[in-house]
Amino acid sequence: MAQPRTPRPVAVRNRQKILAAAHEQITRHGPDAGMDEIAAAAGVAVGTLYRHFPTKTDLVAAAVAQSVAAVADDAEAACARVEAGSRALDEITGFFGRVIEAAATDQAVKAAARALGADPDHKATEERAGAALTRLIQAGQSDGDLHSDVTVDDIYLLFSTAPTDQPPAARARWLTLVLAGLTTHARTASG
Repeated sequence: MAQPRTPRPVAVRNRQKILAAAHEQITRHGPDAGMDEIAAAAGVAVGTLYRHFPTKTDLVAAAVAQSVAAVADDAEAACARVEAGSRALDEITGFFGRVIEAAATDQAVKAAARALGADPDHKATEERAGAALTRLIQAGQSDGDLHSDVTVDDIYLLFSTAPTDQPPAARARWLTLVLAGLTTHARTASG
């Protein structure tokens, strides 16, 4: 049985440029962002775009999948930093902040995915993120910083309530309030 071909470096770069441009164009123009405009923003020919993504639905599904993978990668990197000696609560706080900010900018891409019926399978990536979050939570609990009953499902529930459509100050305040509910530390008047 023949092994799958390894993509050429130029093909990998083009795919990444297309995904970045798609994210930017869809964020700016919504689901109506055109494939020609996305190709132009990526600096590739339209044919190159269609070689990688035969339909807009394929392109949007890949952009959403890339966002989900970035969250899993971030959670795993936070775990690695905890294993290297970083405090779990600091990593959890940073991770939450990055996820909320990413979600705030990814709204248009997710809306486009819903509008186009793009339903990428994130199961494996979500399992990676869930496993990393479990390790982060357990480390925070071992440090005595997180309540013993906090679970990954709690974190997902909290993320689903994040005010991603609000300005950065509101998102920061939400994060302060949420963390106070998860941690064993009393919240100060300034926090």
